[in-house]
Amino acid sequence: MDLKFNKNEDHNKLLLSDLKRKLGKVKLGGGKARIEKQHALGKMSARERIDYLLDEGTDRIEIGAFAGEGMYGEHGGCPSGGVVITIGYVKGRQCIVVANDATVKAGAWFPITGKKNLRAQEIAIENRLPIIYLVDSAGVYLPLQDEIFPDKEHFGRIFRNNAVMSSMGITQIAAVMGSCVAGGAYLPIMSDEALIVDKTGSIFLAGSYLVKAAIGENVDNETLGGATTHCEISGVTDYKAKDDATALDTIKNILDKMGDFDKAGFNRTKPAKPKENPEDIYGILPASRTDQYDMLEIIKRLVDNSEFEEYKEGYGKTILTGYARIDGWAVGIVANQRKVVKTKKGEMQFGGVIYSDSADKATRFIANCNQKKIPLVFLQDVTGFMVGSKSEHGGIIKDGAKMVNAVSNSVVPKFTVVVGNSYGAGNYAMCGKAYDPRLIVAWPSAELAVMSGNSAAKVLLQIEKASLKKKGETITEKKEAELFNKIKDRYDNQVSPYYAAARLWTDAIIDPLDTRKWISMGIEAANHAPITKDFNMGVIQV
Repeated sequence: MDLKFNKNEDHNKLLLSDLKRKLGKVKLGGGKARIEKQHALGKMSARERIDYLLDEGTDRIEIGAFAGEGMYGEHGGCPSGGVVITIGYVKGRQCIVVANDATVKAGAWFPITGKKNLRAQEIAIENRLPIIYLVDSAGVYLPLQDEIFPDKEHFGRIFRNNAVMSSMGITQIAAVMGSCVAGGAYLPIMSDEALIVDKTGSIFLAGSYLVKAAIGENVDNETLGGATTHCEISGVTDYKAKDDATALDTIKNILDKMGDFDKAGFNRTKPAKPKENPEDIYGILPASRTDQYDMLEIIKRLVDNSEFEEYKEGYGKTILTGYARIDGWAVGIVANQRKVVKTKKGEMQFGGVIYSDSADKATRFIANCNQKKIPLVFLQDVTGFMVGSKSEHGGIIKDGAKMVNAVSNSVVPKFTVVVGNSYGAGNYAMCGKAYDPRLIVAWPSAELAVMSGNSAAKVLLQIEKASLKKKGETITEKKEAELFNKIKDRYDNQVSPYYAAARLWTDAIIDPLDTRKWISMGIEAANHAPITKDFNMGVIQV
């Protein structure tokens, strides 16, 4: 291996080490002391409940582990958005599990908590996956109620989705394992089946203090809405469990008896590992986001047998398109080529930039995959579309629009991996979050923004200098450098993959070596949902 490879490897492994350290901290939720307090009450923590529920030794993926990261410091923080969401297997059946983390503000709902719960329901709806709610929440976090309560994508949307999923025949099971109050009480009762844990679980629209204040009635919470009340008097819940483990065992037994599902029919053969060493990815991927590299070498380390059947290999070279298999599943790959390439006319094209010919090629390939019912995988390392008079005269806007149209109207499931840069309209054309990928993940090397920190700082600095000049102020070289660094530092923080993950612009930051698992489990989930509409790009300018 050469020196550059070794330097890249060291850099990327340091990023991975930082990721693992941050994940370790996030997984403690509200901290060890609060976890011990849960145990003292006879309750498992949210993550312990998920571990007990899911089949031992099987794969799983966590959605939104970094949700809320750095967003609510003045409120004491909100690790993982106060809710843990995992896709895994219960009695061999793929499910999505949503568990409130009562160690984080008693499981109260912050704005990001609502957004994360809605993302879980979106995944369940798109893939017709059974969804299991492990409820332990004090309800809306009142200091931020105006950001979680009234709008279309706020708290109430969750109950609307409960009703929609029920009408679609998507199985929903809820276990009340702690508090379940006010509007949140509707979630378990709008599920197909509801369980409640004796002595620790409770459901009511208003607790004893509010009941006393509202109507003057003296009643304790257990009598008001405990397990005995709801299993023997109100009939609100269907099963009473003596403890967390019994409730989780009941869920396992229910799922164990479910019938099979209609399948989309995506092609799968016997899985095979890549022939090229996947760990080479750490050395191939440059430490600098501006350096060039061959994306084909990354693809060879992600796909079965390192086999990639390239489509239109000699045309539109700044995007790679082709067929492959990932863990046995047939996929169509659309990837930004990050090395400088030469066209047949002898022209040089910059890596990571989408030109008219590469946009045209990608559009055609996406249409082919839709016709053949092949899931699409997008590997993003894109700086945007090519600019300048030559590109404008050549119709780059038209060709770019065709690619965006194809991505938007694609009916096969799409999966997006942000390998490096994800800038500007390139993010859109390569199936960014706004274009409904079933799952979207980022490597620790990812950057998401309108443009790079360096470019943005140069633009914003010019604006700042013009503003100061209008005021009659002069700016020294030292002052200019200070302004540039201040702007760049702020912008660099915003392009970080953790900034994006905190806001759920991506579902996770992952080790590159876990990419195959995420795509495989994602396609398996998508296979639950047969395609019911035809691919149609509508009216476009050819």
